[in-house]
Amino acid sequence: MTTASVLLAVSTTWSANSDICEKDERVGRCLKKIAEVAAEELRETPATKEQAIRIMRDWIQKNNDIRNVRQDESFLLRFLRHKKYSIPMAQQTLLKYLSLKKYYQNIFTNLDCEDPKIKEILNNGYIAVSPVRDSKGRRVIVYNMGKFDATKFGCWDMCRVHMVVYEALMEDPVDQIFGFTHVGDGVGSTAAHVTTWNPVDFARLMKWGEQSIPMRHKEFQLVNVPAALKYIIDFAITKVSTKMSNRLHIHTNIKNLHSHVDVSCLPTVYGGHIPLQDMIEYTRNLLMEKRQMTLALDKMEIISTAGIISSRNSTNLKSNSVSVEGSFRKLEID
Repeated sequence: MTTASVLLAVSTTWSANSDICEKDERVGRCLKKIAEVAAEELRETPATKEQAIRIMRDWIQKNNDIRNVRQDESFLLRFLRHKKYSIPMAQQTLLKYLSLKKYYQNIFTNLDCEDPKIKEILNNGYIAVSPVRDSKGRRVIVYNMGKFDATKFGCWDMCRVHMVVYEALMEDPVDQIFGFTHVGDGVGSTAAHVTTWNPVDFARLMKWGEQSIPMRHKEFQLVNVPAALKYIIDFAITKVSTKMSNRLHIHTNIKNLHSHVDVSCLPTVYGGHIPLQDMIEYTRNLLMEKRQMTLALDKMEIISTAGIISSRNSTNLKSNSVSVEGSFRKLEID
């Protein structure tokens, strides 16, 4: 039975814990190789994982620049896996993550999926999580720009709804390992979607976001991008790493999109097999399950940013971190 037929049979029974993707043979094989992928792509083994978590906890407990930082395995693995077990880089990403939350408190605090604005944007279908992973095991997130009312909501509302979704997904160990595929449709974009952004804030969020938010963005597949939105995308590319910009692909039509993204992961409005309303409901269930965890992130604080080393002064990064025990590889910037 194909993924699509399974979805059509159970489309009204999604829950945040549904793992329908395993009923598809391709994805099932992929997910069974989680440990293998973690070892090959992230250098993760049981020994390095245990040792790295211990070092991170010790560093957090001794670091007077931060307060109330989570020390559970799931949270620490966000940063370790994102930086392929380069402990100094994981520590720096954690500090930058806390700093970003402090600098843009209007975006990164009180991330409540029950907030009226966030709830309305989610219910409109601007951003939704597919209940089906792609054939590489990646979580698929879809965006429909036309469903974001730029005359009613501003750029900070857009950012907040992104972060509500992202924080919930970053807790998932499978997502931490396999990463994310982003699929966006630009139909319905207007000049209001462009003018709602302050260019300085947009540039800063693009640059800082890549450095601070521990998500493995594997692909960005965009379709139906109008000229006004293309201008923003071109500007964004100049603010992120070459590695990230190379993962962006723009398609002129849905048919071209389908040649790069598994159709079984997509909503019907993108020519896929999942009713968008089912995808919206699945996302709501997922966010509600993680709601208390997401809100509790506000307890963490950064008291001083003195420990953050800029990319221009990264040569002494290792000497500014707790020593790394064992046979971890030489520091590499991912």
